Amino acid sequence: MQASTRSLVPSRSLLRYLRWQSDLAFIGPNHPRTAATAPILCRRARSVNGPVRNASRTISTVCESRPVLPLRTSSRRIIRKAVPGGAESWFSSSRSCQKLTEPNPAQKAHAVSWQERLWGASARRGDLPLRPNDLPSHDDMDTGSSMFNSRRLLTAKASMEPRLRCTEVDENGKVILVDGEFKKTELIAKYGLLPRDLRKIDSSNLPHILVRPSAILLNLLHLKVLIKHDRVLLFDVYGSKTSYPQSAFMYDLQGKLQQKNMPSSSNLPYEFRALEAVLTSVTSELEADFEAVREPVMHVLSELEDDIDRQMLRMLLILSKRVSTFEQKAKLVRDAIEELLEADDDLAAMYLTEKTHDLYRGLDDHTEVEMLLESYHKLTDEIVQEAGNLVSGIRNTEEIVRAILDANRNSLMLLDLKFSVGTLGLAMGTFVAGLYGMNLENFIEDTHWGFGAVTGLSTIFSLLVCWYGLVKLRKVQRIKMMSDERPQLPRSPFYRDEGALGLLDSRNREMLKRAHLQKALASKKRWWTW
Repeated sequence: MQASTRSLVPSRSLLRYLRWQSDLAFIGPNHPRTAATAPILCRRARSVNGPVRNASRTISTVCESRPVLPLRTSSRRIIRKAVPGGAESWFSSSRSCQKLTEPNPAQKAHAVSWQERLWGASARRGDLPLRPNDLPSHDDMDTGSSMFNSRRLLTAKASMEPRLRCTEVDENGKVILVDGEFKKTELIAKYGLLPRDLRKIDSSNLPHILVRPSAILLNLLHLKVLIKHDRVLLFDVYGSKTSYPQSAFMYDLQGKLQQKNMPSSSNLPYEFRALEAVLTSVTSELEADFEAVREPVMHVLSELEDDIDRQMLRMLLILSKRVSTFEQKAKLVRDAIEELLEADDDLAAMYLTEKTHDLYRGLDDHTEVEMLLESYHKLTDEIVQEAGNLVSGIRNTEEIVRAILDANRNSLMLLDLKFSVGTLGLAMGTFVAGLYGMNLENFIEDTHWGFGAVTGLSTIFSLLVCWYGLVKLRKVQRIKMMSDERPQLPRSPFYRDEGALGLLDSRNREMLKRAHLQKALASKKRWWTW
């Protein structure tokens, strides 16, 4: 019963037969692989009263004149006929071939056991291990001669090619394509871009403004736009949904592009109106994000002025990170516009409509686009400055709160030291009382003044210790910005050590000296009144 637990694995001869059939189906009869002899499934004829006979045959496809069709294993029938001379002939319904085999007397003498009758010949000799040439090689699959290299592989390769989804707007401001999918190779060939340009749109989140000979590529915050002289493509990332800023941008873009015949916008070409719509949407989004961050920050700062709460400090930490992130984002947008303003050749190359009419501007002839970019650069710079002021206010508040907390901590430590000094004074008084608590003979008990004298002495000693400790603590507590000890410098007739007074002019120095003199006289009068 051990053969029942064995896994069902195709035999070696079956795999060879399937490999030969695949070669015939996909290679053809003229291929060198099929010209060689191909092993065929060895069918074992088994009878109840006779021995098991192994029959094998070889087929050569070179001599065939008719086209070879794939053989089906299920419909194949092998017929055995007796021929004179002790030979056997085998006939197939699909192919006809013969091979004369001599009977083996050793097989005739072998008796069929009951395991062989139940499980076949595999129970007698076991399954042979597979060899590497039993399956088609990888070289055949790569060259297209295997049945596994089919249309599915080509479809899988085509599906893995990167694509971009975009919305297209024509020269009249009408949307002609919504969520259309384009291959990167198609966009590169159609709009004259470089692969690294699309990489900045597809996988980069840093703001970029790229000027190409026939297009302007912008990656600013939530907008990834390609501007032509008569087309605008708004790219979108897979998995994202249409947001309110993008919807507002499309509405504003259509409004600006449809103002072609109005006198107010007759001086601006198509690409500059689209560029203005992009910059307007970006600056509006920056202002909205800044207002969303500034309001809670101001509320938390006002609350911290009244009460320093732990929850408010946690909120201030979170808002501080958000403001820092926003400031960095606004700086990147400002730097992208500033970098474009510094490149005169890119500014001159942004006139795409004139290029279609073979009109090219000089490196210094770009007044319109420069004024347009400078106005939005000023707006973004103001937003960056306001965000920087807000960050500075948060940092100053954090430093003030930290200083207040340090002062409170120092006050608690000072209170602890005062209690320690008082405890030390009481301990010194109880020390004298402990001496008299010993069981030693002294004659003070016999007097009437002994108790009062010892008690008074202990009290005075405790008060002296407390007073000394508090005086020393007060001296340590007093902190000065400048120490009273001045370094010993060599004296010379041209050297005057005036300390901080040397930093003032002569008039302020005299006024400060007069104030110090009046303060010293007032302290002397107060001492004499005591």
